[in-house]
Amino acid sequence: MEHQKNVRQWAHGADMVVGQLEAQGVKQVFGIPGAKIDKVFDSLLDSSIQIIPVRHEANAAFMAAAVGRITGKAGVALVTSGPGCSNLITGMATANSEGDPVVALGGAVKRADKAKQVHQSMDTVSMFQPVTKYSVEVSSSDAIAEVVSNAFRSAEHGRPGSAFVSLPQDIVDEPASGNIFATGGVIRSGAAPDGAIEKVAELIGKAKNPVFLLGLMASQTENSRAIHKLLEKSHIPVTSTYQAAGAVNQQHFTRFAGRVGLFNNQAGDRLLHLADLIVCIGYSPVEYEPAMWNTGSATLVHIDVLPAYEERNYTPDIELIGDIAGTLDKLAERIDQPLILSPRASEILIDRQHQRELLNRRGANLNQFALHPLRIVRAMQDIVNDDVTLTVDMGSFHIWIARYLYSFRARQIMISNGQQTMGVALPWAIGAWLVNPQRKVVSVSGDGGFLQSSMELETAVRLGANVLHIIWVDNAYNMVAIQEEKKYQRLSGVNFGPVDFKAYADAFGAKGFAVESAAELEPTLRAAMDVDGPAVVAIPVDYSDNPLLMGQLHLSQIL
Repeated sequence: MEHQKNVRQWAHGADMVVGQLEAQGVKQVFGIPGAKIDKVFDSLLDSSIQIIPVRHEANAAFMAAAVGRITGKAGVALVTSGPGCSNLITGMATANSEGDPVVALGGAVKRADKAKQVHQSMDTVSMFQPVTKYSVEVSSSDAIAEVVSNAFRSAEHGRPGSAFVSLPQDIVDEPASGNIFATGGVIRSGAAPDGAIEKVAELIGKAKNPVFLLGLMASQTENSRAIHKLLEKSHIPVTSTYQAAGAVNQQHFTRFAGRVGLFNNQAGDRLLHLADLIVCIGYSPVEYEPAMWNTGSATLVHIDVLPAYEERNYTPDIELIGDIAGTLDKLAERIDQPLILSPRASEILIDRQHQRELLNRRGANLNQFALHPLRIVRAMQDIVNDDVTLTVDMGSFHIWIARYLYSFRARQIMISNGQQTMGVALPWAIGAWLVNPQRKVVSVSGDGGFLQSSMELETAVRLGANVLHIIWVDNAYNMVAIQEEKKYQRLSGVNFGPVDFKAYADAFGAKGFAVESAAELEPTLRAAMDVDGPAVVAIPVDYSDNPLLMGQLHLSQIL
């Protein structure tokens, strides 16, 4: 009976939802209200949580994902029933593939109306189950706290991802009773078993051409630090997927063969094909298809928080499952001597270094207009210093940036490669800026991807977000075009008309810029970087060298 007296009474279930969000440490909620969820929006006004209205629900999920990736704590999206929820699906699927912790709360019709033909009635729990780690409807007001708390636990722990909670209108509108769940500290598993770590150390000691393949989880800050120690002890060559950008620091750059993904033709691919031992750290097959890099001739080691998702081309010989940083620290302790590179591995790494130096020396001399992608990458490298966060959309520019723009800070660069989702860059940038308003954020997209989320320029202006968005302009869905051309020798559905992006940005209240000659590129980018608030730069790009991306591209062919 004493326990019953301590149960808190809430005027509305919505108040309890908000109380649980506050207990989770939520700082902001991204979303669009509607009749089935507006009581939660009303309750938020009496909380410490900032409400950020967005212009499309998918962008709410993207912004929340940026918060989640950078902080490790789930970002939150809040939307109404029916299409409010269905519009979220792309954002939630993207977050789940990219390992970004997101919790989405979606309104639903009253429980008594679920079987009726009423407007905005959808089985959203079933819709979200295939693309999230957790999808549950609150069926009783006294279950609000536990359902919301478990959504955060599911989204944040293990390999992070997305979680969805359906909130029927009567649950949030009517009184509720129950206590808020306290949130504990960060939950960590221990390192992998010592015996298994010892076996991997022995394999490393015997290998002639070992390679580390870094995946998404390797770019978590504590895991990245452990990788630096391991590289210092072992001197083993390393490559990474696009999502692991920044996990390798400058000290070990000479052993870094660059990033691999999409087309199989990079220095990292050559090292992987040469390898007799491949140690995958924090990697998932969704990041880079194993059939593209695994010849089957190397011993395969999987180091992660979860067992490998096995498939025909990814069946590890040994798995080290547990806390990644703890496992890597123990592995580093067992490395007796640094690797002496084989002549072939050394040749691959030296050639990669020469290509970097070639781009650095000669990239700025590509003076045709529209501009060559490498000229733009070279100019971007100058503005994306360690204090700048970069978010990258999907398109042809994505490959040029992923291959040739380097980073030495974990999670400095956000790239989508799991779902390869267009339109992510600008909303990601807004979310990233909110996490650290003192840090400039640069986002980049093609003209196709930009217009899929460009309505959020208004959100950026309203917030005063210090974001520079760079648009590579070619009036086409070019990444699709180069693949169609290769397969069919003709194009279908890829061309569209021009937009005056400078005027477009100005119309939103942002500062618009247009690069109109090769000589204007660098000064225009510098001027745009000096803007304190949202700015947009449109850069015409010449993609005529894109077909080279699908072959063994060597920069000496271009520079």
